[in-house]
Amino acid sequence: MAGAKGMKVVTHSGTFHADDVFAFSILREALGPFEFARTRDSALIESADLVFDVGGTYDVARGRYDHHMRDLPRRPDGTPYSSVGLIWRDFGRNALPNFIQGIDEDLLDAIWQDIDTGFILAIDQADNGVASISQGHLSLLIEAFNPTWASDQSYDDAFLEAADFARDILVRACRQAHAEAQAQSLVLAAARKARDPRVIVLNRKLPWEKAVFEGGLRDLLFIIYPNEDATAWYCRTIPPEPNSFGQRLSLPEAWRGLQEEEFSRVAGIDDGVFCHPSGFICGARSQESAVRLAEKAIAGGP
Repeated sequence: MAGAKGMKVVTHSGTFHADDVFAFSILREALGPFEFARTRDSALIESADLVFDVGGTYDVARGRYDHHMRDLPRRPDGTPYSSVGLIWRDFGRNALPNFIQGIDEDLLDAIWQDIDTGFILAIDQADNGVASISQGHLSLLIEAFNPTWASDQSYDDAFLEAADFARDILVRACRQAHAEAQAQSLVLAAARKARDPRVIVLNRKLPWEKAVFEGGLRDLLFIIYPNEDATAWYCRTIPPEPNSFGQRLSLPEAWRGLQEEEFSRVAGIDDGVFCHPSGFICGARSQESAVRLAEKAIAGGP
């Protein structure tokens, strides 16, 4: 449905929820300007080109994206879709270049998937009552834009205000997903260049865990990277699984808790900085020494 000028898009009137608000925000970026109405008038719904979250029909070929029926559309894992899940599925990829200026085209699918599973899915679950909603949940924040009984604001105006807020959230979520996908690409590229698959050297500090576990870097034991101003280089152990405090290979016991000259002497380098008492990270003032620490740890230290 590219080229949306003159297209009529409809959703329901009255109280709104996160799924219809976010769906609208996505469609604005994917389609560009279109005629929009919030209504429950069956004639207006029938004449629209695209209808979401109302109408009682799910039919992609006809541009119908409701999910309030007995035989409702579901994700491959059985989770019911809400309107935003359906709209993101079919229009999210077209919206992404407007959420992220200069997006890497080769990362588009990865970013779309990250947003779908890490952001959109939670709204689907909340809207369909298949997950509990705690205070402060994104869905409740969006619902807070609905006018109170004492307000003079119209529901339509409040909806558009909520949609602008939702767009800002989507932009930031997409930027984060883009940065994470870029980091994953850089880490995997560094792994391909590594002389030893057990040690990766990064030229800057990057989030690396996702690349390690989703990229299949099973042999990796240590990752080397600088601090923000490159005045120190870290040698970091790899955990056995995501978010674990364990280590595939711990740093030598003899190094742990030592600093500066004492650490340098025991580790056999000239510019050591420290070794954490738990043996998961140590540091030196040069990349060469940080790599040497990894090599010594693999060889059994000290």
